Amino acid sequence: MSTRKGVIGILTGGGDVPGLNPAIRAVTIRALREGYQVVGIRHGWLGAISILRDEHADNSEHFQILTEEIVNRAARTGGTFLHTSRTNPSAVKKEEVPEALRATFNQGKNDLTSEVIKNLDWLGIDYLIPIGGDDTLSFATRLSRECVKVVAIPKTMDNDVPGTDYCIGFSTCVSRTIELSNRLRTSAGSHERFLVMEVFGRYAGFTAMLPTMAGAANRCVIPEYKFDMEHLTELLCYDRAHHPSKYSVVIVSEGAMFEGGEMVFSNRTTDAFGHLKLGGIGDLVSAEFKDRSAKYNKGKPIETINQRLGYMVRGGDPDAIDSIVPMAYGNLALDLILHGLHGRLVVLKNGRYDNMPIEVVTSSKKTVNVDKYYNKERLRPLYTDFEMQPLFIMASD
Repeated sequence: MSTRKGVIGILTGGGDVPGLNPAIRAVTIRALREGYQVVGIRHGWLGAISILRDEHADNSEHFQILTEEIVNRAARTGGTFLHTSRTNPSAVKKEEVPEALRATFNQGKNDLTSEVIKNLDWLGIDYLIPIGGDDTLSFATRLSRECVKVVAIPKTMDNDVPGTDYCIGFSTCVSRTIELSNRLRTSAGSHERFLVMEVFGRYAGFTAMLPTMAGAANRCVIPEYKFDMEHLTELLCYDRAHHPSKYSVVIVSEGAMFEGGEMVFSNRTTDAFGHLKLGGIGDLVSAEFKDRSAKYNKGKPIETINQRLGYMVRGGDPDAIDSIVPMAYGNLALDLILHGLHGRLVVLKNGRYDNMPIEVVTSSKKTVNVDKYYNKERLRPLYTDFEMQPLFIMASD
């Protein structure tokens, strides 16, 4: 599979977001024109552990050779045509080990990193470009330590990959949240109710903060600050009483927690990176409103419209920013490769495209700076001086 300059592999891992296909296209078009061959590894790290190192084997489910025709067809659509998974090659459950490897790897948890490296070598891949969030890129960081030439691209609608102000998918998520709020508020106003919208955000509240700052909600509660339910109820009742249409809106991060409480999980199963599945805090908040609101509404409880936005904000086509940034990130990754650089994460910092050591992904955490950006008394974004702030205000400090 050798070519004049070499072979570049690309994969997408973790949750889907709009902007992945434009990033794949940007990498592929530029790489092909620079004389590289591009191999798309399918199903993220799952494809990387599943490849059969036999030229006669059917590996069509695990990788494909990318061409301009293939990537141009998918570039304007959402999701990832290479498909994705939440596989963690360093800790693969026994039942999820590919069949061809089960005789060798038969423990409860199995480290298949060596198989990934062998498979990349068999494919002839000189540089690997993984696109993902902190889980996907944490394994990419390990590969980099083990001498795989990695140039990573940050992707997550939560916008919480450390080291960068922007991750692919975030802008579309914010746009969709604002759009859905504007749709749902017509029903909330018609019935004079509270509107509770639960959004993704396990450890970071950016997906709740930015729509609220843009006017999509009166209040928001985020993982970084445990909130008092009685205080939130009083604030929402105040907002409703002072609104001409007698309704009010709160956005709730899925990782938000009551004072004295913990995260709310939809079930007790974990993904490959050990995360329990979140979901349900919006339901609890809505139920609490019904019990508490009468106290602030002349003895009459207030009904609630409760909507978990979930996949509605991560599906569909990318917006303008999630079409432009992936294009730039893909080309920036190729710039690094053409200069022989690797072990890097492409980033946006203070409005400028740049790159950082990939180790930043695992050496720090990116969350909302509560003291700087969140008003704990008013349970909403803190408005201060906007001069010289980056595009999305809450940058990677």
